[in-house]
Amino acid sequence: MYVARREVLLGITCKDCTIIVASKAAMRGASILKVNDDKTRKLNKNTLMAFSGEPGDTVQFAEYIQANIQLYSMRNSSDLSPYEVSSFVRSELAKSLRSRSPYTVNLLLGGYNPIKATPELYWIDYLASSAPVPYAAHGYAQYYCLSILDKHHHADISFEQGMKILRMCTDELKRRLPIDFKGVLVKVVDKDGIREEPYVDEKPVYAP
Repeated sequence: MYVARREVLLGITCKDCTIIVASKAAMRGASILKVNDDKTRKLNKNTLMAFSGEPGDTVQFAEYIQANIQLYSMRNSSDLSPYEVSSFVRSELAKSLRSRSPYTVNLLLGGYNPIKATPELYWIDYLASSAPVPYAAHGYAQYYCLSILDKHHHADISFEQGMKILRMCTDELKRRLPIDFKGVLVKVVDKDGIREEPYVDEKPVYAP
């Protein structure tokens, strides 16, 4: 079973927002097919999903989830919370896992719960495992970034501190990962919705 590890997905919760990060390179084997790929989908006003895995599966599954979550919002005039979205996503992955054509997709689901006024982040893999986490990574990023996140992350970090930790993670990836992932796309989910955050990542980083 093919599980993409060359793609970089990161998630960081701050005290008032969730930061979702995805690499821009669309890769197949040793080839880079696209350098400005958006591996995220907006599910509703306060929930964002980032995906990696088998190229066909990822887009098809992401658009299927996006359409169903938006249909629920239109029918009921209310949005699902990030936890409720994660439960639906996990159930759909569990169903496909027991079918003849399972989706090979790894996901990070980031959001902001306007009722509880708290950021939320869920780590979901292709085996339909789901867990609420303060920070997360998929792909090769988990080998290089989880130790940095474990050391520097705490529950009450500000958005600026979260971006500083993200800079440490991307610098470490550029220093140690022998793959050009073409920079990262950064999106932020807070009480006001989802926005793309400018992120300049052109400065070279040299190994010691």
